[in-house]
Amino acid sequence: MANRLIGDLPKIGIRPVIDGRERGVRESLEDQVMALAKSAAKLIEENLRFPSGEKVECVIADTCIGGVAEAAMCANKFSKENVGVSLTVTPCWCYGTEVMDTDPLIPKAVWGFNGTERPGAVYLAAALAGYTQKGLPTFGIYGRDVQDAGDLNIPQDVQEKILRFVKSGLAVAQMNGKSYLSIGYSSMGIAGSMVDSDFFQKYLGIRTEFVESVEILRRIDEGIYDQEEYAKALEWTKANCKEGVDHNKPQNKVDAARKQYEWETVVKMTLICRDMMIGNPKLIEKGYREEGLGRNAIMGGFQGQRQWTDYKPNADFTEAILNSSFDWNGIRQSFVLATENDSLNGVAMLFGHLVSNTSQIFSDVRTYWSPEAVKRVTGKELSGKAKDGIIHLINSGSTTLDATAQQRDAEGNPAMKPFWEITEEEAQKCLDNTKWPQADREYFRGGGYSSQFKTAGEMPVTMSRVNLVKGLGPVLQIAEGWTVELPEDVHAVLDERTNPTWPTTWFVPRTNGAGAFEDVYSVMANWGANHGAISYGHIGADLITLAAMLRIPVSMHNVDDSKVFRPSAWASFGADKEGSDYKACATYGPLY
Repeated sequence: MANRLIGDLPKIGIRPVIDGRERGVRESLEDQVMALAKSAAKLIEENLRFPSGEKVECVIADTCIGGVAEAAMCANKFSKENVGVSLTVTPCWCYGTEVMDTDPLIPKAVWGFNGTERPGAVYLAAALAGYTQKGLPTFGIYGRDVQDAGDLNIPQDVQEKILRFVKSGLAVAQMNGKSYLSIGYSSMGIAGSMVDSDFFQKYLGIRTEFVESVEILRRIDEGIYDQEEYAKALEWTKANCKEGVDHNKPQNKVDAARKQYEWETVVKMTLICRDMMIGNPKLIEKGYREEGLGRNAIMGGFQGQRQWTDYKPNADFTEAILNSSFDWNGIRQSFVLATENDSLNGVAMLFGHLVSNTSQIFSDVRTYWSPEAVKRVTGKELSGKAKDGIIHLINSGSTTLDATAQQRDAEGNPAMKPFWEITEEEAQKCLDNTKWPQADREYFRGGGYSSQFKTAGEMPVTMSRVNLVKGLGPVLQIAEGWTVELPEDVHAVLDERTNPTWPTTWFVPRTNGAGAFEDVYSVMANWGANHGAISYGHIGADLITLAAMLRIPVSMHNVDDSKVFRPSAWASFGADKEGSDYKACATYGPLY
């Protein structure tokens, strides 16, 4: 468990604020205020980890904050400690604007303890009014039930909001200053692969790094990769990645020598793409310091089609292995690498990875199958969660092998878990349930191998996507739902109608009979692009909170209103929650 990117991991700053009147008032509150801060820190540190496995660390101000001098002392400490998220806590009245956190780039929240003995809720309202008036959007946390003055327990509803805020805030902090590595550029006219540097810089704090695909050829030709690791990786690949059926027409099939060359090439490509993202000290030892430093890429994309894939083996193996939670070196944090260099889908993958700590599925949002259409072509009726129709998620490239759904949660249900919870047996099952057929050489003239599996069982998942809209900017789409497993005879018929050499996930979004979620068809019809990023778990509420921090409005979601958590200032932009989201994001503009 180690941070593989340059820069220390961000910390959570806890700000205990207090009534500054000494000679009685402040002294009576010191212990309680600091105890609440410690309780909040304990909650966070016991429940949250980074995607790289390290536990989240909290930093508490050295003293309670009763005025501007102590607020400045706290800010100074936080800057030295690399604090990236700010949580203010108090059970009492404080001097609102005097004790506030004024850093405009750090996500911030205020928890005002709901008790009658001291007016923490009154301070909360005053503080939020001040933050709103000064243009510093802040999340307000207020428990539903009144607590006794000495109660240091954090109610469940408050816990949920604190953790949601912190998870999303840490995602913001982790992205800032990192890179998106674009290997190649535009793929087949896909707008999402026309990487918009301004969007990445202004909204995410991420710089864009462009490397032409020929760099991979250079490193292969000149041997700029770890030769020992390559031998290990190739041996592991031969043992664990079994070829599937070659569906190519007879005139397009290749001999064993060519297939061996393609395996060797895609393994080298995997090493090289990883090294370009995060560097490799082994290359520095070999005298390739520039290449060995990497690009500090928290995410990336590979153009592939068509110039690369008309000439060389495709990157399906590379993308699938890097996006999985394991490889020849064992179980480890997954990468985020978008196929076809669809940077906007890569952003949605990154969002999901940072708030869930799990690997991500990249798919075409390919086909809506109505119950009637399924009955017509298979003679069978859909049932269970699939009874009202299904969406076929399938793509040649970067779907994680974790999506085979061979991992299990504590109750024994199919799951996709943070890497530190995955067992060796579960990782092996994911590999054993994946085949690698030869790529369709009419699509991929250079050959290669695509992963082939069917997501097994029912898992809660969230599909999301970032789109850029001319004149508006970025918007986020969210659809919570479930993977479903179709009977094998039904799956086979439907799968054969597209490309049976690719991994399939059958998805059913949760519908509510209205708007974009009127039914399953409506979700498909309203999706804003050809790709979607699918994350394990129902994380839509976390994504909404994260989007608000970045000033990205949500154009479509099916998250329950009670779980939507945005800065308090959003309430000043109208009674309609989604309309106010658009107005607030436009008013405040991108975070950076």
